[in-house]
Amino acid sequence: MTQDATYLAVFTSNKNSPRWRAWYAMSEAEKRATDERGLAALAAWDEAHKDVIVYQGGPLGPTKRTSPDGIADVVNELTVFVVVRAPSHQAAAEMFAGHPHFTIFPCDSVDVMPLLGPKQDA
Repeated sequence: MTQDATYLAVFTSNKNSPRWRAWYAMSEAEKRATDERGLAALAAWDEAHKDVIVYQGGPLGPTKRTSPDGIADVVNELTVFVVVRAPSHQAAAEMFAGHPHFTIFPCDSVDVMPLLGPKQDA
């Protein structure tokens, strides 16, 4: 029997996108209602996938980039991450179809990639 592989899923979000412009245009009451609905949907997604979530991850904050030129504050589109197990790369990607981060909240997409190297126990 083949052991499932481990995958990193990183949600992306361009704060200048139409989705974010729509979010910014919402009233505070609309944002609160969307937050409530979205948080409930996230909790349901987490519960449905609890057996394959290796590391819950979470939101990502401001970024500093270190390079040969020094350290600089940068803006990227990385928003949230989670680590999961799945039998294939395709299965890992399909796990995120319809995810609340982009069906309710204004994330644009999720990039799913295998973690390469030695196998690690969850």
